[in-house]
Amino acid sequence: MQVSVESTSALERRMTIGVPAERVENEVTKRLQQTARRAKVAGFRPGKVPMSVIRQRFEDSARQEVLGDLIQSSFYEAVVEQKLNPAGQPAVEPKVFEKGKDLEYVAIFEVFPEFQVAGFDGIAIERLQAEVGDADVDNMLDILRKQNTRFEGVERAAENGDQLNIDFVGKIDGEAFAGGSAKGTLLVLGSGRMIPGFEDALVGVKAGEERVINPTFPADYQNLDLAGKTAEFTVTVNSVSAPQLPELNDEFFTLFGIKEGGLDGFRAEVRKNMERELRQAIKSKVKNQVMDGLLAANPVEVPKALIGNEVNRLRVQAVQQFGGNINPEQLPAELFEEQAKRRVVLGLIVAEVVKQFELKPDEARVRELIEEMASAYQEPEQVVAWYYKNDQQLNEVRSVVLEEQVVDTVLQKANVTDKAVSYEDAVKPAEAPVAD
Repeated sequence: MQVSVESTSALERRMTIGVPAERVENEVTKRLQQTARRAKVAGFRPGKVPMSVIRQRFEDSARQEVLGDLIQSSFYEAVVEQKLNPAGQPAVEPKVFEKGKDLEYVAIFEVFPEFQVAGFDGIAIERLQAEVGDADVDNMLDILRKQNTRFEGVERAAENGDQLNIDFVGKIDGEAFAGGSAKGTLLVLGSGRMIPGFEDALVGVKAGEERVINPTFPADYQNLDLAGKTAEFTVTVNSVSAPQLPELNDEFFTLFGIKEGGLDGFRAEVRKNMERELRQAIKSKVKNQVMDGLLAANPVEVPKALIGNEVNRLRVQAVQQFGGNINPEQLPAELFEEQAKRRVVLGLIVAEVVKQFELKPDEARVRELIEEMASAYQEPEQVVAWYYKNDQQLNEVRSVVLEEQVVDTVLQKANVTDKAVSYEDAVKPAEAPVAD
């Protein structure tokens, strides 16, 4: 087999492959012999059809099948021989596909980039340090109580924080408009759910009262027909209800699966969950900084085929997330290209760090991570056992641990500074970078 390779760009290769005619014809003959054993031809018993008849009837189709198989197998042999690492399937251009002549074709494909990850000591990492204090637990208990607020009817005038049950009819220039009317709407005053001015104008109303209010739609309102216009809403107040926070008692604790230990047991469980959230938040922020640093220090040209594959995965994820009857391929590739490229580059860099430092998943850390995830469930032992019975899930955890080990490897060489912050600052999502 003859092979020649031409580099047409940093990653693209143009490989010309020639397969001897003798090999092609031998494969065609083998295929015809296989066909002869099972072919049914009128006038002949199965397996007794003369080869001349078999060739006459089946040689063209057999040759096409052989050519397809030979292109696939010879391409694989050629890339192994040339020590190439293709990224994606090749585009094949036939040159000579004639009977009795050498099979010759051109395969155009991209290869994975070859590089060494560098620049570790130039990566600056700010690692947050925080603890869960008693005041933080107290604040979380208040949040949990507010999330389970109940509303009870009152006779007094409405205040911010009260829930109203209202009917309303909206008009502009005396004409009702689409979406401007509703019945039995529940509205918490001060929630900001309605357009500016709507909720403020209802402070002080009482059950059974009708009030006419005149809020103005924002200039940037999504419905351009309403943007900037002042409306007249006639609002009928059906009821006024005041918020009632639940007591910290056994009934409340049971909502969260805590049936024993009272307030102390509940506080201990809340603290444990907060500490887990804190560890995950700090770990996530450090990881993001490490990945950003690796990207900045290691500009890598990536194969278009890999980006295209990742774009398609992101398209499918978007359809699954937002639903709807839409073909993922209808979503513009441009929406996903930047994210896809980042994912592909990071994947290549992380894989190279694993290779450079000969990293393997630490099974003790795998167990530790599984046990930490399982601790959020009522029967953690069953969750742990489930992971170790499911190879796919277990390998996903191993991949997570391996990525954590990559982060640890970078941290050992990067410029790391520790910063003490409050629990709230530590768990607060990182702000997205502002575009120039």
